[in-house]
Amino acid sequence: QVRLVESGGGLVQAGGSLRLTCTTSGIITSVFNSNTMNWYRQPPGKQRELVAQLTPGGTVTYAESVKGRFTISKDSSRKRWYLQMNSLKPEDAGVYYCHGGFYSRDLWGPGTQVTVSS
Repeated sequence: QVRLVESGGGLVQAGGSLRLTCTTSGIITSVFNSNTMNWYRQPPGKQRELVAQLTPGGTVTYAESVKGRFTISKDSSRKRWYLQMNSLKPEDAGVYYCHGGFYSRDLWGPGTQVTVSS
């Protein structure tokens, strides 16, 4: 069964850091490496938005609001990808989701909550 599961969310003070992990299962390495990996977030009362994207070729894209503070990366040997979030702001709060189109399926994790206190 192909699954994505996020971890690493929590409560942090403004200015602090968190690292989110998206752990995959049921995905072989070649498929893992040939797909784009995304992090989305959904702030309270707002729509889900793309935060960071990593393509198979290594191209990285960030939402303007997180540039210079967030970093997306992957570990192919563990078939995981990460979102390092530094200098967190209250407006970064929300549920964070990892997303990928593995095996031509639109796969989402259940989400992990990030709360930033001011």
